[in-house]
Amino acid sequence: MTSIGEKLAGLPPRPGVYLMRDKGGKVIYVGKANDLRARVRAYFNNSDERSQIQFLVRRVEDIETLVTSNDKEALILENNLIKQYKPRYNIRLKDDKSYLSIKVTTQHDWPRILATRKIVKDGNRYFGPFSSAIAARETIDIIEKHFLLRNCTDHNFRNRSRPCLQYQIKRCMAPCVLAVAQDAYREQVRQAMLFIEGKQQQLIGELKQRMQEKSDALEFEAAARIRDQIQAVETTLEKQRMVAHWGSDQDIFGLYREGGFIEVQVLLVRQGKLTGNQSYSFEDMDFPDDEVIASLLTQFYQGQRFIPDEILLPVELEDASVRQEYLAERKGKRIAIAAPQRGDKRHLVEMAEENARQNFADRHDQEKAREKMLRELQTQLRLKNYPQRIECFDISMIHGAHAVGSMATFIGGEPDKNLFRHYRIRTIDASSGGDDFAMMLEMLKRRFSRGKEESDLPDLIVVDGGKGQLAMALVAMSEVGVEGVEAVGLAKMRVQAAPRSAEIERSAERVFLPGQSNPVILRRNSNALFLLQRVRDEAHRFAITHHRKLRSKQTLSSALDQVPGIGGVRKRALLRAFGSIKRIEQASLDELLKVPAMNERLAQEVLDALRQPPD
Repeated sequence: MTSIGEKLAGLPPRPGVYLMRDKGGKVIYVGKANDLRARVRAYFNNSDERSQIQFLVRRVEDIETLVTSNDKEALILENNLIKQYKPRYNIRLKDDKSYLSIKVTTQHDWPRILATRKIVKDGNRYFGPFSSAIAARETIDIIEKHFLLRNCTDHNFRNRSRPCLQYQIKRCMAPCVLAVAQDAYREQVRQAMLFIEGKQQQLIGELKQRMQEKSDALEFEAAARIRDQIQAVETTLEKQRMVAHWGSDQDIFGLYREGGFIEVQVLLVRQGKLTGNQSYSFEDMDFPDDEVIASLLTQFYQGQRFIPDEILLPVELEDASVRQEYLAERKGKRIAIAAPQRGDKRHLVEMAEENARQNFADRHDQEKAREKMLRELQTQLRLKNYPQRIECFDISMIHGAHAVGSMATFIGGEPDKNLFRHYRIRTIDASSGGDDFAMMLEMLKRRFSRGKEESDLPDLIVVDGGKGQLAMALVAMSEVGVEGVEAVGLAKMRVQAAPRSAEIERSAERVFLPGQSNPVILRRNSNALFLLQRVRDEAHRFAITHHRKLRSKQTLSSALDQVPGIGGVRKRALLRAFGSIKRIEQASLDELLKVPAMNERLAQEVLDALRQPPD
């Protein structure tokens, strides 16, 4: 195998991308360079003394390079490789699919407006993605309230026989059943799209003109509705801070750092108004500011993200012209990338930097508060280890059926929902009454067995319940051979009767510890108790949510399951066609025969089974 020294000697002085691999062959860093020879050699000739670089180089066992014909190709390739390999030492941002966009179904005769995370080429209009899901949903709420557009699905729209509640509360015209002029409805859709695009001034001008026309025609009720629309748009406009008088689209980046801890703030300006912001936090990043911003930009404008006319940065980038050309090609028009040194644009960058500094301070204050909470929990429960990772386990079983276990994971006092897990109980028959203790034991043994294999165990586990559930946790650890993990049981408060009082009294929450007969009673408003309750409630919520999905799925399909000859394909076809068991029951024989794979015999058997009176 060629050594790193030999590979360094053979590097070409050309643009391209380099991949650094560890001893296991895993890609740990991807970078690009105008000159591969000079850039990669700089890592290994001790000219770069930054601790992050030295830490990275010590782990490199192999280097692979890919030559490109120009810098732009290297930029695109670097972006694709980072998404493919997800290297440990590269900055990685979440993909655009996690952001909400607003979809207008313009291909439908009666368009609706909805939030979506999936953008497809279906001929409809998409706006976004929005940096804030709350902002996107607030926008849709304003549109439904003041532009009276439908929000029902196409299936419901086709099958309605009378106006729904949205019409009753004056949030929809009910074009599904009422004689609504399609031109008037389309005009409302067009105005709603102006509102989404941020063209409020144009919209207000049009609405004022229409209001005057209605008023002159003595249609005062219609004029009053338009007045309410204008007020809603103006209220939204007041919430947006004016940052420029020329009305351009800009993304403004600000950076604040303390050593390797970095905060980046992006201000999103549309039509000269500040419409949103996004924050990114990074730790153990000793790379210089220009490398951090360059790495962030590489991923920030991928996918369906809107590309503005101008991007303002806190530092100059060596390859700014290449990035500018690449993004201009994607946008289809010229854009500018600049690092202003003075004037109004520099003030905007300084505003972004100040927001980054404030975000950094707030985040670290919150981290200190969470650390204090965890220290208090460690002290109150006399734990040997600092409970950095806490896992809570709960069993959900309603009416003796559908037993589901759940695990909620908290890291540093905050939930990490990527580590939440469901457990289907396999060895205990819930229909026969169930055994909570045995179910808890099964779930914990499965968790500990996997955790031991993968060396992935928590510092503290919390079981929802008292001594019995805690005992199961200890048995599970003993049988699997897990050591160093601490366990407690959290028992809910109990309602207890007061002999000489009409008032209901509730006992305090009790925390059971191993080897201790009496529970620990934490102060009602203590930080430690608040954290335990939050962990327990998350586990319970997670179990109940999954439990409801299972019950709903079974309830929906159970009636059809009883019909001979109706398997999975026919069942799905029927439900797609009619939407519910009740609608299938109400359908005629001819309607059922229109469903693919149905014949007259099966259709009649379906109707007989569904219309059969209960015993």
